[in-house]
Amino acid sequence: MDYLEKEEIPYPPLLPSKVDLQQITIIPHAEWERIRDSLHRLTREAAVLRAERTAKKNMHTQSQELVKHWTNTYAGMKEQKLKAKQKRDEELEAERQILDLEEEIYKQGERKKAIENAKQYQFYQTERVKHFHSGLLLSRVMKERDVQIQYKKNAVKSDKKWEEQVKLNDEKAFKEDRENAEKRRRERIALANDHLKQIKEHEEEEETRKKSEEKDAEEMKRQNMLYEIEVKKNLGKKQEEIDASRKLFFDNMHDKHIIRAVEQQQQEEEDEKIRKFIKAKKRLIQMRTDKEAETQRLMEERRERINNFLSELIKEKLDTEDLIIARDIAEADTELEKREKEKHEKNQADLKAIADYRAFVIKNKEEEERQRKLESKEQLQAVLKADKIFQELEKEKKLKATKEKLEIQDAHIQQMAINKFNAKQSKEEELDYWRLTEALTVEKEKEFEKYAREVIISESESSKKYAYPMVKAVREGVGGGRGPPFVGRGGIRPSYQANDATGVQLPFYNSQGSKYNDFQKTKRRLGFTW
Repeated sequence: MDYLEKEEIPYPPLLPSKVDLQQITIIPHAEWERIRDSLHRLTREAAVLRAERTAKKNMHTQSQELVKHWTNTYAGMKEQKLKAKQKRDEELEAERQILDLEEEIYKQGERKKAIENAKQYQFYQTERVKHFHSGLLLSRVMKERDVQIQYKKNAVKSDKKWEEQVKLNDEKAFKEDRENAEKRRRERIALANDHLKQIKEHEEEEETRKKSEEKDAEEMKRQNMLYEIEVKKNLGKKQEEIDASRKLFFDNMHDKHIIRAVEQQQQEEEDEKIRKFIKAKKRLIQMRTDKEAETQRLMEERRERINNFLSELIKEKLDTEDLIIARDIAEADTELEKREKEKHEKNQADLKAIADYRAFVIKNKEEEERQRKLESKEQLQAVLKADKIFQELEKEKKLKATKEKLEIQDAHIQQMAINKFNAKQSKEEELDYWRLTEALTVEKEKEFEKYAREVIISESESSKKYAYPMVKAVREGVGGGRGPPFVGRGGIRPSYQANDATGVQLPFYNSQGSKYNDFQKTKRRLGFTW
């Protein structure tokens, strides 16, 4: 039973349902494979080419990775040479850097030495140091002179020639001292002249600055006057433009009136021509009417003659001939009436055309008059609008001019404030300069005192009696003068010269009081006996 049930199990169909088996072609499996291969041949060949290309690329990459670290190939030897060259260049560069560093250190030391030498030379070239060196030289000269005097005193025998030589040396020294004094006097005169020249230059610079300020003020005043004149000129020019525009407007209006009168005259002439034409047309129509009446009268007369003639013919001819004549007369009458009717219709058409033309001309004139009035109105509105725009532009120009004037005033005020601020700033900068100068002078004074103290100590180790010129040269105040030092100007000690041709420096008396307090002793000392 089970076997029968298994035999009855339905198998799925191999072909679609409702398919005509006679329309199906069965091919062998090999033929089917050939067709399928021919259809997919290009795709398969492309896949094979891609696979070959990928395999070649992978093989090339593997080859490069394999020979990359070989040293016995051309590329490896070239790479080794490049590495060796790079290493040698790095070593040379390191050596050059070391040499450059050593050279820079050496040059820096040389620069420091040059700067120190320059500072020392500059320090030795100052007036205080020169004056101190003069005192040092004087102290050494005094010491040497005392040594020579002592040596002269200790000599038992004096040589006359030696005395003469000493005398000559003294005269030579006196002469040199006098020449040096004369040289110092000339230098003082030159210094005084230089001071006077500087004072004169400062006065000239101040005068030039004042003149420049006055010139700037005059230039500003002149610019303001030119600006006002230009504003007045522009106002006058604008007024002239307004007057010219108004005159042009009135001239245009006058020309339009003249053109209107000419057009009106031409219109009247055309109307007169039309009236004359209508009158001539009426006369022609009347003449045509009279002519037609005359023609009608002649036709009537002719008809009467024909009728009379026909009556006579009727009497004379047969009945058939009478009928033919009657028919011809009827046809002639019909033709005459038709012709008269056509003439009447033509006359009516001409009159209608004349009336239409007249109505058309009148309509065109009215349309032209309306268009002219409309154009005049539009032109007047345009002129009013242009006048309004011109007034607005004038108002804007006045506002702009007022604004520019205010801006110029603000600029002048701002410039005055800037000048005031610049003057104040320059004054402050001058005060800062004097403060820095004073501080620098104090530092230089400290440096000088330190140097002078060391020199005095070193020179005073042998004897202190010759240190007075150096101590006198070290006193407070720079400048080498004999006057009191200026406290607010770094302790500068000025020089005062006599107001005469010599120009020598005035002496400085620093006495603690008179030794002669007794007036009578003073009189006796001076030689007064009363």
